[in-house]
Parts: sequence; C-alpha cells; structure tokens
Amino acid sequence: MRLHLLLLLALCGAGTTAAELSYSLRGNWSICNGNGSLELPGAVPGCVHSALFQQGLIQDSYYRFNDLNYRWVSLDNWTYSKEFKIPFEISKWQKVNLILEGVDTVSKILFNEVTIGETDNMFNRYSFDITNVVRDVNSIELRFQSAVLYAAQQSKAHTRYQVPPDCPPLVQKGECHVNFVRKEQCSFSWDWGPSFPTQGIWKDVRIEAYNICHLNYFTFSPIYDKSAQEWNLEIESTFDVVSSKPVGGQVIVAIPKLQTQQTYNIELQPGKRIVELFVNISKNITVETWWPHGHGNQTGYNMTVLFELDGGLNIEKSAKVYFRTVELIEEPIKGSPGLSFYFKINGFPIFLKGSNWIPADSFQDRVTSELLRLLLQSVVDANMNTLRVWGGGIYEQDEFYELCDELGIMVWQDFMFACALYPTDQGFLDSVTAEVAYQIKRLKSHPSIIIWSGNNENEEALMMNWYHISFTDRPIYIKDYVTLYVKNIRELVLAGDKSRPFITSSPTNGAETVAEGWVSQNPNSNYFGDVHFYDYISDCWNWKVFPKARFASEYGYQSWPSFSTLEKVSSTEDWSFNSKFSLHRQHHEGGNKQMLYQAGLHFKLPQSTDPLRTFKDTIYLTQVMQAQCVKTETEFYRRSRSEIVDQQGHTMGALYWQLNDIWQAPSWASLEYGGKWKMLHYFAQNFFAPLLPVGFENENTFYIYGVSDLHSDYSMTLTVRVHTWSSLEPVCSRVTERFVMKGGEAVCLYEEPVSELLRRCGNCTRESCVVSFYLSADHELLSPTNYHFLSSPKEAVGLCKAQITAIISQQGDVFVFDLETSAVAPFVWLDVGSIPGRFSDNGFLMTEKTRTILFYPWEPTSKNELERSFHVTSLTDIY
Repeated sequence: MRLHLLLLLALCGAGTTAAELSYSLRGNWSICNGNGSLELPGAVPGCVHSALFQQGLIQDSYYRFNDLNYRWVSLDNWTYSKEFKIPFEISKWQKVNLILEGVDTVSKILFNEVTIGETDNMFNRYSFDITNVVRDVNSIELRFQSAVLYAAQQSKAHTRYQVPPDCPPLVQKGECHVNFVRKEQCSFSWDWGPSFPTQGIWKDVRIEAYNICHLNYFTFSPIYDKSAQEWNLEIESTFDVVSSKPVGGQVIVAIPKLQTQQTYNIELQPGKRIVELFVNISKNITVETWWPHGHGNQTGYNMTVLFELDGGLNIEKSAKVYFRTVELIEEPIKGSPGLSFYFKINGFPIFLKGSNWIPADSFQDRVTSELLRLLLQSVVDANMNTLRVWGGGIYEQDEFYELCDELGIMVWQDFMFACALYPTDQGFLDSVTAEVAYQIKRLKSHPSIIIWSGNNENEEALMMNWYHISFTDRPIYIKDYVTLYVKNIRELVLAGDKSRPFITSSPTNGAETVAEGWVSQNPNSNYFGDVHFYDYISDCWNWKVFPKARFASEYGYQSWPSFSTLEKVSSTEDWSFNSKFSLHRQHHEGGNKQMLYQAGLHFKLPQSTDPLRTFKDTIYLTQVMQAQCVKTETEFYRRSRSEIVDQQGHTMGALYWQLNDIWQAPSWASLEYGGKWKMLHYFAQNFFAPLLPVGFENENTFYIYGVSDLHSDYSMTLTVRVHTWSSLEPVCSRVTERFVMKGGEAVCLYEEPVSELLRRCGNCTRESCVVSFYLSADHELLSPTNYHFLSSPKEAVGLCKAQITAIISQQGDVFVFDLETSAVAPFVWLDVGSIPGRFSDNGFLMTEKTRTILFYPWEPTSKNELERSFHVTSLTDIY
C-alpha cells in the first residue's frame, strides 16, 4: 500500500512546528457486495464497475449488451472499507476531520465502527469531525445503498403528488426516478448514453488534523470598478478556529507582476469564521485581461496569500488570477420586439461559437488528464470559444476548468438539473443548498465560466407540459420550480458570486422570464433569451426551417461513430445497420430511421451486396448528413448576427449538441468516444472560422454573406468559382472589387440570380455544377473555401467515380498526405482506423487534381502504420 502524506509546515521564531497534517486514503480499499458473497480490492478514487473489471470479474461494461448484463451491479448495495495506521501522533492535534471530496452517492459512514455521518449527494464535499473516535490504527467503512433503490424509495415516500417523469423512455433502457437523487442524472440513461448508476468514492478522501485554526475554503473574484476605471480583487477565506482564544495576525497579498502587495490585520474569533479582503490594483498598472480563444490572450497573474497568525502559524495559498468582465446584454433592438441576448467580454460583444459538453465517460476514474486535454484542445482546434457544461452530467473536475482558463474556452455552466421536475421537501433542498454553495466556492475563481444557469430544459418541460400535468395542478409545480431555482439556487448565486450573470434555465427568455414570474408562456421564443431546436423531419438543407433566434444553445443531428470505434465493442454479427446491436445502441426513438430519412433527401443510400461494406458506407453517409446539416444551420445563425428580418435576428450564439460521446454509439456528438474527430468536427473547424463566406439561396437568388468575428476591419476580395462535376477545371470564376469587411459583423457581399450564374458559366445546370468561394487579400487565403450545392448530390450529372491516391511522407512529428484525384470528389474522407490523431482537414470537396493534407498523431506512430491503416472514401464510392 502506498501512503500519501502531506506535511504543511509553519515557521516561527523558535523553530519549525506543524500547522496541519493531511493524510490521503487514496489507493487500495476492500469492496464487498450486500450479502458478502463477493469481496475484491478496488481503487479509490474509483467505482464498483471499474473494480470488477480490473479484477477480471466482468468484461468491459461498454462491450455489446453489457449495459443490460451488468444492471445487477447498480442494484446491489456495496461496502467500501479500509484499515490504516495514521503516521503521526493523533493526541497532539486539537481537531481531526475526515474529508470526502466526492462520494457516489448514498452512503452511511462508519469510522472505527462508529457511525459518523451519511451522504446523499454526489456533488457535495463532506467533512466529518472524527476527533473523538480516531486512533493510531483505524477502520473506515462506507456502506452504500443502491442509488436506483434509494431513488425509488424517495419517490414512493413523496406521497402528496407525483414528481414526473417517473422513468425514461423504454428505448433508453434506463432506471427510474433519477430526479429524486442528487447524482449524475444521465447515469440512469439518456438518449445518447447507457445506464450505469455507479457506486464508489469518486474523488479524494483524506484525514486532516490541525491546531489553532484551519483554512477550509479560499476563493476570489476580480471586480472592475467602471467609475474608478480600476481593478479590485475580492478574496474570501473560510476558517475553522479551534483555539479557545482569538487568533490574531496579518495577511499579505502579493501579485508581483502587477506590483501589488498589500497587508491586512485580522483577528479570528473561535468557531467558523470568514475573512473577506478587498485588494486594490493601482490604475497606474496595466492589467492584461483574459480573452476567449480567437479574441486575445489568456493572461493570468500568479498570486500568493500568506496568513501569518499567532503562535507562529503560517498558511499560504497560491493561485492564478485572471481579470475579465462579463455582461449579459438584454436590451431593446430596433425593428424587433423583445430583447437582445448576447455576451460582452471586457466590453466587446462576442459571438459564442461552440458546443455542449457531457461527461466524457460513465466511469469518472477513466477520465484522465490526457483525455481532458485532448478533448478540450480539439475544441479550440475547431475554432470554438465556448462549451456549455450541460445540466444532466457533473460539475467537472478542477482540471477541466483550469484547462478552459488556459485555452480560452468560455463555459456556460448549468447546475445539475435536467429534463425533469424535482421535489422540494426540506431534505432535498438542504442537500441542494450545500451542493450549490460548495460548487460556487469551488468554481467562481475561473474566468472561463461566464454564466450560471439553473437547469436544462425544465422551464420548457413545465410550461410546454411535457409530462401531461393537468392545468389545475400546474401551480403546484410552478411553485416547486420557483422554490428550487429562484428562492434557493438564485439566492445562493447572488450571495456567493457577483462576478457573472445567472439565468434560471436553458432555454429561457431571460429578463422576460423574470417579468412573467420566473416561468414564460413560451420559453423557446425567438425574441428573447436562448432556444433549443431539433427537427429531424424537415429538410436540413433548407435554412428557412431554423429559428432566427437571439441565441441557439442546443441544436443538432445524429450520426454513427466510425467503424474503428464500434469494432472495439462489438462482434461480427453486429456489423449491420439493422442488427440487434445497432438497434440496442440507439437510445433515441426512431433515431436510425431518422438518419436514413434525412440522408435520403439528398444522397443515394448504400446498395452494396456486401453487408459489411453497406454498414461502413451507411456509417460514412450518416456522418456526411450530420456534418452538412449542422453546417447549414450554424452558418444560418452566424450570418444572422447583424440583421433583423421579419422582426427576428441578431443571433449571437451557436452551440450545437453535442461535443463528445460518453460511449461508442450513435449520437449527436462531433467527437467520438476517445476523441476521434467525426466529419462534423472537421466541418466545425471551417464553419466556426473567424472569417467566413456563407452561401445560400433565397427565391432563386444566390447570396454570399461575409461573417467576421475579428476585432478589426480588413480589406479583401471574394472569389466565386463554378465547377462542373465532370471536370477538375473551373468553368468560370469571378473576383469582386476590393472591399472592407468590418469586424464583428455579417454583411451581404454577393448577390446573383441562379439563372444568371448558370448562363454566365456556359453549359451549367443546377445538376451539373457546384459553386465554391473564399475570401483573400493579395493572393493570401483569409477564410476556408466554402461551397454551395445547386442541387442534391443524388441528382448530380457528370459525377463519376474518383480514384484518389495518397503519397505519405513525414516531416518531424507531422505526416504529409499528398492526394491526387482523377475526378471531382465530394466529401472526401481520410481514415487511418484506430491510430489516434487528426487531419488538418477532412470530409472536403475536392475540385482540384492535387491537395496536401497534414496528419497530427496524438501518439507516436510510423509511416508504415499509417500506410497500412489508411483508407479514403468519397461520395462517388457509394454511388
């Protein structure tokens, strides 16, 4: 057993004395099931499923149908236990606490066979006083109750009225009453994820011993004083003073690079005490602000806070401080009813570009630092600046937010309530209060978090009556809603964090929701707040079906993950679109049919006589469909930022659903389980580019808008080319006069009736030609090359099978793919199987004979491995 011992020293004149000792109980524990028939070692942090897998008692939980086969794990009551010797003399310490950073979820805790407390909330931090029970040699037990059984008991005990929904849809194969337990809501299943209600100790557990006093919490918020035009820093420290007498001393706050050092005298009375410090940054010092990715640097400053207290007790905290302001602007818009809904960072309006984040795995002990960095680096590599941490998952680990700070990823942070109504009995509210207060303290110092949101879709669920509540009963549920999100969560946010806005839900009408008594008649209005929009029946190539809303915080389409990802968790009999496995893995009602329907609107469906080839082609086609659908919708939102049409517009955010996968299955994600980029993610790299030409048709006229997220104006030209499907040479090309593209705007750059464009380009018809266009200055490309289909590819005339070859070479750590094609090829997809890495571009329209693409491996690989695994597909291969 490896011991983890942290010794914190305090210096005094006479020598060295220990201020506190912290002894981690991470490592090996013993786990047994409810009747004692199964006992095994297990790691902490960890969960029962992982322990069973590591001991070879179960297969990979994600393999084939194991989410159903291993349901028994979640229904049993497991016990974690450990015996240990504390490597310091207990009698010398006034106070000894057991700290549990994260317990999943419902447990009774025994220390030396004495019950010291209980847990019922996965998202809370627990501290138990064990001063009177701790010895040199100790035993600890966490006796877990199945969260599934607990939730059912809590629901049954709520006899006054039903709190829906009782259970998820049958297609999700999940567990019931998740809204009655403060646990990762999607762990009971979701329409993109499995049901794995885990049990275990999922974060650190340790013993803390101290004398005199102990610093429990340390947090801070930079505040900008507009009137004085200067920065201040509010620091809050929470102490447990165990001394019988007041403890005096001083606090020294130092931020060297800002030439700031300030000293404060304090006196701590016995008991729980809060010290609030107000640090002024001289206006004569230039403070560099933190900016989102694509808008500036993520400058931070090292700060130390030293508490020099009586008795030679020194407590020092170090942190990185970032300075930025965030405002949610809700104000009248000329020519439109309602209000705006957009964010200003450091006074500059920012269009939020990005996606929605769900937990990276059902088993949090699998989520490594490397995986987090891989996923978040993929966010900025695709020109995103925002993630919405969705309310059905978890408050992410500290490292997630630290990486977002470092990479410039803004975070829309939901509280963990989603797609349900919730009880408001006192026990539930007390648990939520502790959870929210703790999470605010833990997270508010991060500049990346720009807004708190009370829940995901619960206002809409209530007011659009998803759960078929009778009209006469609705006031009961509205009262519960206001009690939970307004009278409790909102009040906690207002008291604990004044540095960022709060909204009660997503979608919501923002200020209008407040005016309507915290619930709107139509929370998904295009004139207020944010919207969620899904439509799998209308043609996604028709931009007119999309809402011209103020902010789109959820939208998307499903696709299947690549065959190399599925292959790891399936067997040969599973490899068809209608296999039991394919139907089982699809947790969205009718999802597989919806994908084929949407694809069939514009593409010929695979017809190979080889079942495996048909399956792979179908996977490819679902990714093409998803990428093209989300591209069309996102480009519509981006070009709507500066205009009001039919009283609607000024769209200032596009966050598609969803970024990542929780397992290997069909979903709305653009990153597969493990991080492989789907075609959608490559498309996002282009449709989120800071400077982008967007083409579309309206009333048989072809338009190109220029969209800029830049802070400055730039002079440039627009080049428009037309190709026939049968030739690699453009049939015509037009370059506009030089123009100035204003920063932060979307404007029309080009307009031409389609009939004139076709006539101008010789023998073109809608079916025989395709349009491409780009922005440049002095022959330097400023934007991605975009394209517009004049007809569905399934109607294309002259499209022939393209023979695409690649010569692979290596330049340092990067591999170069020199491609050559025999014909125009739409949706060219380069694949290297399971070799981890990404291409510089993929899924592209190849209208020139040669093209060079780079491959960036995430792990060491060789040219030979790439050549063996390489495969290229284009749309012409399945026609």
